[in-house]
Amino acid sequence: MAISHVGGDVDGDGKPCSISADPEKVIIDTDPGIDDSMAIFMAFQSPEIEVIGLTTIFGNVATKDATRNALLLCEIAERPDVPVAEGSYEPLKRGEPRVADFVHGSDGLGNISLPPPKGSKADKTAAEFLVEKASQYPGEVSILALGPLTNLALAIKSDSTFASNVKKIVVLGGAFFALGNVNPAAEANIYGDPEAADVVFTSGANIVVVGINITTQVKLTDEDLAELRESKGRHAQLLSDMCKFYRDWHVKSDGLHGKATSWNSNNPWSEYSPVSVAWTVDVDQVVAHVKKLLMKP
Repeated sequence: MAISHVGGDVDGDGKPCSISADPEKVIIDTDPGIDDSMAIFMAFQSPEIEVIGLTTIFGNVATKDATRNALLLCEIAERPDVPVAEGSYEPLKRGEPRVADFVHGSDGLGNISLPPPKGSKADKTAAEFLVEKASQYPGEVSILALGPLTNLALAIKSDSTFASNVKKIVVLGGAFFALGNVNPAAEANIYGDPEAADVVFTSGANIVVVGINITTQVKLTDEDLAELRESKGRHAQLLSDMCKFYRDWHVKSDGLHGKATSWNSNNPWSEYSPVSVAWTVDVDQVVAHVKKLLMKP
């Protein structure tokens, strides 16, 4: 296991790593979701990233609603060229998926009554799309997994070369060194399909995990949200409208400023190389980066 620091890559001498001239090809596996909407808009605003597709999964909303929202976000960002491939409607072991619409609103976007998208989903399923792109660009495609890992597990099961073809899988999930947010032992994205998580984490792919121990430390305060609303950011007003529902739920659930979960000392997956687990985070640097991208005209 490798330990990572979130907030900027550095080389062996502690100096910032240079950014490649060629943007990194990224597929975002997503369940948008207000937080995922921010991540998608940030990715579209980042010159270091070439978003080559979105794949959808249940989590913050049901899969069909995640697909609708992904298509809508691409259109709002003026990126209708980005394909959206619909993923699984249920976990690997089937059954009704857990959906967090109480956090994100019934539409997943804060109940702000946006019109339906004009575009249509891709013909291929999410798993088929993932396998196709990883095979088309071996060693070049990174996957940002923002929801349960069902689509990635199906891709791994359908193609034995998928895990070695992907450059990197960055997983938002897990309760490493911390208590969970679904129950004391589980974080929502892993809890949503634990069998899929097992397939992914034991696949041999190059995996980086950013768990709840990191995400609970990085918050946008009311002052940050007010600054966002008053900015000239390309999607600032839309995101500010979305965030009202999200912010109000977190105030009710966590208190006004939220709270970081207590750390534990043991890492139960210490033997599962090459999984890298984010241990520390430069909160100020990450918040500044998020605000910079979201306020970008």
